[in-house]
Amino acid sequence: MTILLKNGYIIDGRNKKEGVFDILIEDRLIAAISENITEPADMEIDCSGLTIIPGICDMHVHFRDPGQTHKEDLFTGGEAAVAGGVTAVVCMPNTEPPIDTPGKVQALIKRSKTSKVKIYPCASITAGMAGETLTDFAALKQAGAVAVSDDGKPVENAQLMMDALVLAHQTGLRVISHCEDLDIVSGGIINKGAVSEQLGVKGISRTSENIVTTREICLANDLRTHVHIAHVSTKEAVAYIKEAANHGIMITCETAPHYFTLTEEELLKKDADYRMNPPLREFEDVLAVTRALCNDVFDCIASDHAPHSEREKADFETAPNGVVGLETLLPVTLTRLFHTGKLPLHKIVKMMCVNPRRILGIPGGTLEAGGLADITIFDLNENWIVNPDKLRSKSSNTCFKGMRLKGKVKYTLVNGEVVYKDM
Repeated sequence: MTILLKNGYIIDGRNKKEGVFDILIEDRLIAAISENITEPADMEIDCSGLTIIPGICDMHVHFRDPGQTHKEDLFTGGEAAVAGGVTAVVCMPNTEPPIDTPGKVQALIKRSKTSKVKIYPCASITAGMAGETLTDFAALKQAGAVAVSDDGKPVENAQLMMDALVLAHQTGLRVISHCEDLDIVSGGIINKGAVSEQLGVKGISRTSENIVTTREICLANDLRTHVHIAHVSTKEAVAYIKEAANHGIMITCETAPHYFTLTEEELLKKDADYRMNPPLREFEDVLAVTRALCNDVFDCIASDHAPHSEREKADFETAPNGVVGLETLLPVTLTRLFHTGKLPLHKIVKMMCVNPRRILGIPGGTLEAGGLADITIFDLNENWIVNPDKLRSKSSNTCFKGMRLKGKVKYTLVNGEVVYKDM
């Protein structure tokens, strides 16, 4: 099947191509990009007034499959992904049981064939995510894993993390670190500060994130290996990472839209849909994360999509941490960073489409003849309000509910097929 995308405004961060062009798609690939393509096609889509970018790669999602499919599964997660313009995701391994063997990696890949989104497994660093014994990195990579992480909790033993960084370097895998000191957390549920005191609940000190971030920086520096820091949320962690990068330490990092959009003040509602880990921080942290995004400190913006059922989120103090975010990933970023004049589109494309694939060795991330036809098409200026009941995820625990956003995904193509169309 051939598809012709007409008159769309193309932004290709990798090739620095920008302007109004047509795109001809044949046999899963981009056949041509040019002005005024007249070749007939089986399907023609008028993209006048729309923006076209390479398909977004979200390198941090939780699809809860296997073991917790009442929250999400590979099918519903894929539906949510493509509705958000996401064509590739990296699934974290904290499932039940964890993805810690080559067989489990292969089983996940096999099941993912029914999903509309391309799914890349991240396997666990330690067996059973118990923090005691390293998994077989070489075998995991051979099976199809693109990274290793014990995300959801840290690798507490520093020597074990050292061994993991060395082994990952030798096998060509990336280590994604969840920076959290569990002894400092000690039962905390939201950021430790004025709001936790007002609500009378135990808070999580920012030191929990900061101290493990500095540990990972020290290890990467000493070992001359790469480490990727997940979901950065504090101003101190931002400063440490920036300084490390300036000194040539091999470190990359990501943040999520809620960390440059919302503050701990949202928790005064006592609504568990605003609880995630790390927690929403203070206004100064939001400013620091935003400035860092504008100054190229962050490599990636990811959703940390973490679905939970309505029943599980019902009690503010006992609910599990996590929020859904695939369908709001691009729109929130456009609303808070592009439409406020803080970030140009080509930088957003770099952080969402190019860098995640570069870091993990995932194909795609560009619009060029002969390349994969994984494409996101959106209306830069369409206003809409986030309605949890209309999300395509199996769960609706979004911290952006009721928010007016500017920017709406209209079409998503995966392997040259239209897998999502906004009706």
